Amino acid sequence: MIKTTIAQVTQVSFLPRLFPINVYLVEENDGLTLIDAGMSFTQKGIVRAAAAMGKPITRIVLTHAHGDHVGALDGLKAVYPDATVYISQRDAELLKGNSALQPGEPQTPVRGDLPKNIQTVPDVLLKDGDTVGSLLAIATPGHTPGHMAFMDQRCRILIAGDAWQTRGGLAVSGVLNLWFPFPAIATWNKELALQSAAALTALKPTVLAVGHGNMLKDPVEQMQQAVNRAESLLKERTT
Repeated sequence: MIKTTIAQVTQVSFLPRLFPINVYLVEENDGLTLIDAGMSFTQKGIVRAAAAMGKPITRIVLTHAHGDHVGALDGLKAVYPDATVYISQRDAELLKGNSALQPGEPQTPVRGDLPKNIQTVPDVLLKDGDTVGSLLAIATPGHTPGHMAFMDQRCRILIAGDAWQTRGGLAVSGVLNLWFPFPAIATWNKELALQSAAALTALKPTVLAVGHGNMLKDPVEQMQQAVNRAESLLKERTT
C-alpha cells in the first residue's frame, strides 16, 4: 500500500506495481470522504489509512459499481455504520447486480465485473451537479452508464474513477492500452466515454486522480492530447 497526498486529497494505492487499485480519502472539517471502496482485501488498509489521518470516514462515495471499486463496501459500512453512502442513481442498479439497459441508452452490453451480493443500500442517489462536502459530482457516462467523477472545488483536483487511466500511459476510458488493458475492456460505451473525457478536460483540473495509476499534476495538455487520440481512433473504427 502506498499513500500520496496532494492538498486535501490522499490517494491510497493497493498492488501499485501489479494491478493498481486506488481509493481516495478527501479531508473535510467533519471527517473524511472515501471515494471508492476497492476490493474486499483493501478494507484493512483503508481503515488504517483513515486512522493515520486522525479522522473518521463519514461519507463513502462510489464513482461506479464495478467490483474493484465497491468490493470492500459492506465491510467498511460495518466499521463505519454512520457513514453516508453515495452513488449515482443509474449505477445504483448495477450495484444491485441489475445490468439491464434502460430506455434511451445505447444498447451496448454493460461490461466489467458487476457485484452479485453487495448488501449495503446507498443512502443518497447522486445527480450531475450535486455536492458532497467539497466535492462536485459530475456525470461521466461511458465506462458504465452511471459513472461519476468528483472535483474537489477547493483545489480543483479531479477524482475521475475509470473515466481516465494513467497506468500504462494516460488514456481515455475505452482506448485500449496494451500495458494495462483492463479499463478499456470493461468500458460500456466508447462514444459516451469520449464525450465525458472531453467534458472533464474542459474543466481544467490541477491534478487528475484515477482508479488505476498515479496522480497526474498539470494534466490538461496531456488530457487534450489523449482526447484527440481517442477521437481519431473512433473515427477510424466508424469509417
